[in-house]
Amino acid sequence: MTDGHIVTGRRPLRLTPLPAEEWDDRARAALASLIPADRANPAGAGNVLSTLVRHPDLTAAYLPFNAYLLTSSTLSARIREVALLRVVYLRDCDYIWRHHVPIALRAGLTASEIEDIRCGPLSDDQDQAVLAAVDDLVDRGTVSTAVWTELARHFTDRQCMDLVFTIGGYYLMAAAVNTFGVEDEKSDERGDVR
Repeated sequence: MTDGHIVTGRRPLRLTPLPAEEWDDRARAALASLIPADRANPAGAGNVLSTLVRHPDLTAAYLPFNAYLLTSSTLSARIREVALLRVVYLRDCDYIWRHHVPIALRAGLTASEIEDIRCGPLSDDQDQAVLAAVDDLVDRGTVSTAVWTELARHFTDRQCMDLVFTIGGYYLMAAAVNTFGVEDEKSDERGDVR
């Protein structure tokens, strides 16, 4: 224990997933905007959502926004994954990185491109503009005029807005996952994913 918290891996475990016996209708309903009812349980929801439902009102308010970013945004799945992988890499959020690499592959990114998201640059101008926007927002809290001009070459105003909110949304989620100490469902004692 460190400072009253169990230390597992690199971060203290501050909030555990809600135990199965404490799941109730409010916890299950809080997940309705993101996952189907048959997955609204500890096994189906995974550790992040099972931790978030400790606060059903917050979860019910936040998840529709997250669902929009994942399923209804004007950004392509590929661009969304470029942005969110860069954010979670910069925020050192292994949990979200591990969960989104397979999604990024399905969205059309190659293993080499995913690796390049960590250190850049990316060979595609549009992808590189996304990385620059993420870096600006994470480092400075805004996008420079030069980066905004480059984004405008590739994206509509609505897409630029969705990009800013995608970056911010995953910055927030990475901060929550890291702060709460959410552990990967498949981690062994070394923190490796099997």
